[in-house]
Amino acid sequence: MKPVKLPAKIFSSSHFLHLTSCFFSAGILLLAGRALAQNAVLRSMLSCQAQGLSGIVPTITVSYVQGTNLSFLPAGETIKKVWLNDPSQVTIDFDGPVCTQFGQDRNFNSGDCKNSAANVIQLRRIPKLKIPGLPNTNKTLLTVVTEAQGKSKLYTFQVLYTDSDPGYHTLAIYGDETTADNQSPCLKHPR
Repeated sequence: MKPVKLPAKIFSSSHFLHLTSCFFSAGILLLAGRALAQNAVLRSMLSCQAQGLSGIVPTITVSYVQGTNLSFLPAGETIKKVWLNDPSQVTIDFDGPVCTQFGQDRNFNSGDCKNSAANVIQLRRIPKLKIPGLPNTNKTLLTVVTEAQGKSKLYTFQVLYTDSDPGYHTLAIYGDETTADNQSPCLKHPR
């Protein structure tokens, strides 16, 4: 077999350069699209946003398709206590022990609260259970108390239900980046 010789004119023609440029651009767009699709599985927000200090209650979506994680690992916070207003449509699990004290006399520095070590909450939608006294709703409220370096934080999330894939599997909470005047980025300054 003889090697195929292409005329030198082909490589110098503007059509060949245009075609090569198109293939190169398409390859870059495919790689960028794949990277964006992989990043869509992670949603993130600053701690002050997750606490609602910007004036907006944050949401987290749960589905039958997959579980949704709420991670306080990036913020370096330990989960001390969790409340779910309507447990009839969501299961909840943790990556470690969590405080189980109830009532007015709870003490976060004693018993199982002192040994809380969870950083991640895993939520998953389940078929609705019939629990007397609970109204039929399409959302609920998740309240989380965390602690880091001796300071507690209170988070509230509106839990939304969906039948389809929510488009992400983890909501990661990051520590606040303070501004030049040592203020939280979520606090509004009077003008």
